[in-house]
Amino acid sequence: MPLEKIEKSKLIKKFGLHVTDTGSAEIQVALLTTRINGLIKHFRLHKKDHHSRRGLLQMVGRRKRLLTYLERESPERYSGLVKKLKLRK
Repeated sequence: MPLEKIEKSKLIKKFGLHVTDTGSAEIQVALLTTRINGLIKHFRLHKKDHHSRRGLLQMVGRRKRLLTYLERESPERYSGLVKKLKLRK
């Protein structure tokens, strides 16, 4: 489920560290979280879609690695991001 350009640009503006920031860990986690939430809604209707479920698990793993990196490098940015995205950590 790719994100629309408008939704993606809103997330980049909201979570970016500065004006030209497009790839910081915060933005990547926010984009992954949005895609994960969309796939979770998809799986409520299509319970037997195992191929997409594998992609979901890969995204969850990537998000977990990014969050671990962010927690190690900058705990205050990590805690702020977890609160904004309402993640369980």
